[in-house]
Parts: sequence; structure tokens; C-alpha cells
Amino acid sequence: MTVLVVVAAAEEARYLPDGYRTVLTGIGKTAAAIAVTRAILEERPSLVVNAGSAGALRDGLHGLFEIGTVVNHDMNADAIRSLGYDPRERLIVGDSSIVLASGDVFVNDPIVRARLAVDHHLVDMEGYAVAYACQELGVPLRMVKHVSDQADESAMDWPTLVDRSARELAAWVQANL
Repeated sequence: MTVLVVVAAAEEARYLPDGYRTVLTGIGKTAAAIAVTRAILEERPSLVVNAGSAGALRDGLHGLFEIGTVVNHDMNADAIRSLGYDPRERLIVGDSSIVLASGDVFVNDPIVRARLAVDHHLVDMEGYAVAYACQELGVPLRMVKHVSDQADESAMDWPTLVDRSARELAAWVQANL
């Protein structure tokens, strides 16, 4: 089995075990979509694993979560739908009840956090693009996220908080792949 482990930033991949092809996407949906599509087309993996850090949108969420649904939260899906198109803003990626909001907005504002927390558990900036590329190209995906911060002002400490996420994600890869 050929597995691609996809992460946004090198800091998230720091402790990943040897033996897996790692794809660094860069930050945001556009960079992630291009990097993942290119890697899938070049390497034809049998599985993509998106391992990354995420902000918790609800109090009390800590640790590691496998994602069941990923939502493109910064798309005006209702307007697109009203024009007669399917925006595909909500993608099922697993059996978990955990919903990841994904968008190009770096969430560190309590008002944005509260709005997203109504329908989502976690937030990141690449997950939707990874899921979309995998679905379009027919490659199975597992998505696992570790809570690095509370998607509030603490998110600005991500450079120091991500080390713990990297360790937990590496342990998950080692145990599950």
C-alpha cells in the first residue's frame, strides 16, 4: 500500500516516522489543492492521510480527532445553490461525528469562533481542499487533527503550540498505518 501523509507545514511533520511519503502543502486551500492533486497524479497512492493541527471551536475539545465531515466554511454556498449549482461545501470523509470547518480565514477572533462553533467542532485551513482533491481523483482519505489551540487569541501562539500536535500526530501515524 502506498500512503501519502499530507501536512500543511513542516512543523507538523517533524516527528513523522520514516517510510511514508510526506507532502507539505503550504498554508491555505489553494496551496493544499495544488500540492495534493500533483502528488496524487504523480504517485498514485492507495491512501492519503491528512494529519494536521486544528483549532478547537468548542470549549473542552482537546487531543486527537479523526474527522467525519469537512466543510468549506468561507464559501457562500447558499448563493451558489440559488444559482442552480451544487457548491459541494460539505464532504463526508469518515464515520466520525466530528465536523471540521476549513477555510482560508485564520480563526483567532471570538466572534468568528462562536459563529463556526454552532455547526463545527474544529477549524483548519487545508482540510477541505485535501478532501476535495482526494474525492475528485478517487483516492481514499483519512483525516486526523490534533487540537493545537482554542481558535482564539491563543492561536497566535501556534508556532510554539504545534510541537505537541506534531508529536501526537506522529504517534497516531505510527499506531494506525
